[in-house]
Amino acid sequence: MVGAIGAVVDFGTFNLLRSGIGMLDEIAQSISFLAAVTSNFLWNRYWTYPDSRSKPMGRQASQFFIVNVVGLATRTAVFWLIKPTMIVLAGDLLDTFIGDTSASQAVDLGVNLALGAAVIVVLFWNFGVNRVWTYSDVQ
Repeated sequence: MVGAIGAVVDFGTFNLLRSGIGMLDEIAQSISFLAAVTSNFLWNRYWTYPDSRSKPMGRQASQFFIVNVVGLATRTAVFWLIKPTMIVLAGDLLDTFIGDTSASQAVDLGVNLALGAAVIVVLFWNFGVNRVWTYSDVQ
C-alpha cells in the first residue's frame, strides 16, 4: 500500500511538474522521486513498521536518505538511457492501437513508460536495503 501511495505521489508530481509548468523531464523525475521518498518514509515509519520508532527519527531518516540517494542515481541513469527508446515504442503503440496520434502524445506516454521502468528497477533496491538496514529493528 505504501508503494502504491508513493507511486501516485511520484507520477502525479512528475506529470504536474513536466506538463503543468514545463520542467525538464530529468529534473521533474528527481523532484517527484524525492516527494515519493518523503511520503514512503513517513508511511513506513508510522504505519508499516511502527516498531521501528525505537530508532531515533534522525538516524532512521538519514539511513533512508542514503539508500534512496543510490536509488535516485540509478533511477536517473535508467530513465535517461531508456527514455528515447520508450518514446519511439510509445509512438508505435499509439499508432497501432489508436491510429492518428500526435508526437506530443507519444512523448507523454514514452516518458511515463520510462519513469515506470526506472521505478520498477529501483523499487527492489530501495525496499530490500531499507528493510534490512533502515528498519532492522523490526521483527
